[in-house]
Amino acid sequence: MEKSTHPKKLRKTIDFFESLTDDEKRENLLSYANKSKIWEPDPDQIYDLEDIRKDDECMDSVGIHLKVTQTKVFFNISMGPKVQTLTRALASILCETLEGATIEQVLTVKDECISQIVGEKLVRLRSQTIYYLIHRMRSAVLDIQ
Repeated sequence: MEKSTHPKKLRKTIDFFESLTDDEKRENLLSYANKSKIWEPDPDQIYDLEDIRKDDECMDSVGIHLKVTQTKVFFNISMGPKVQTLTRALASILCETLEGATIEQVLTVKDECISQIVGEKLVRLRSQTIYYLIHRMRSAVLDIQ
């Protein structure tokens, strides 16, 4: 078995979601979406990078707010009101599981981790848009280097 390069928290979350049925995945994704507000940017925080924009892949604006402390990264994400539930769920999951990861770890996170979390059924329904956030997060850490 190949050694995972994912941060431990992300690997643990992937393992958890892979053990669930489709219905259980949807319930847990909804739970993560409902707590996405805790990952909104702190107005008192000075971020090393803030990239807020509306892309074709998303229904509304999404902001990636990145703070780097020594070699550790910390993400917050702002989302407009039209951002879909699955995107909100993935924002919570990625902010939580990449919290304190290194830049190198974020850069090596593969797109497949998203499909491992949400399941193939949702991947087929949502096409490539489910990879939007991880692409933006990798881009942010590249810009900060």
